[in-house]
Amino acid sequence: MNLSIRQLQCFREVMRSGSISEAARTLGRTQPAVSTMIASLEAELGVALFERQRGRLIRKPEAQYFLQETELILERLAHSARVMQEVGDLQQGRLRIACLPAASNYLIPKLVADFVRDKPKVSVALMMRSSSTIEEWISSQQFDIGLAETPMPNRALEQQNFTLNCLCAMHKDDPLARHAVIEPTLLSGLPLATLQEDHPTCVATRQAFKQQRAEFSPRFELRTFQPALELVEQQLCYTISEPFSVQNYQALKGEGSQLVFRPFRPAVPFSVSILQPAHRPASLLSSAFRALLVAAITQLQHDAEQP
Repeated sequence: MNLSIRQLQCFREVMRSGSISEAARTLGRTQPAVSTMIASLEAELGVALFERQRGRLIRKPEAQYFLQETELILERLAHSARVMQEVGDLQQGRLRIACLPAASNYLIPKLVADFVRDKPKVSVALMMRSSSTIEEWISSQQFDIGLAETPMPNRALEQQNFTLNCLCAMHKDDPLARHAVIEPTLLSGLPLATLQEDHPTCVATRQAFKQQRAEFSPRFELRTFQPALELVEQQLCYTISEPFSVQNYQALKGEGSQLVFRPFRPAVPFSVSILQPAHRPASLLSSAFRALLVAAITQLQHDAEQP
């Protein structure tokens, strides 16, 4: 059976108007064209829907039954067309985002809020996980987009890489706060909070101290920089933090911030990547959100360079 939408529309209009001529006027078609549509519909169904008496169509009970089915089909098609238009206009759909802990407290939730504010039919799944887990999720197409520490090249991933320079955090009353840029020699022998010793930021920080023959003295070893900033606030140490945690702290504390942040030289890079599945075209929603995320990270890169 090969029914067409036009056949169903013609049938519905004939049933509504009661005549071929009225249906043709409403549809903007000729009477012969509508008559042909009805005849071909009956041929496809193998059922006569009308009796023809002296140029008039008399509905048969089968026509009334088929009208109910036709209304359901056409309404479903109209609904699907409306939904797809909303999807195309970014007004409907589901977006699945995975992000590393550093960006989960402020940056990503803020971007999501801005993104969906005028899209009440868009739903979002936002999950915080380790970078290795995010890589697995995106590779297996469980999530649409992810933000993670830069992974090794993977053919299952499409990635856009960014390098952000870390900042030195200190209490606002600390004598070092008067410096526009902090170097290892200024921190020689002073207590530091770092991530685990094999983390790239800790490795790069240690190398920077070695390069300037300064004493590298880690006192606290942590999994993320957020608690490190709280320890710095208590004037127990300094830390060389990635910019996401700095942004989290500043957003949380606002005018009550007790810390200042300065560029650290030589640079300690923090590499992150926007990840998407390589073997599946990106949805319109995920592409639009990605553009927003790229702009936000680019701005964060710029801000981290400012004294």
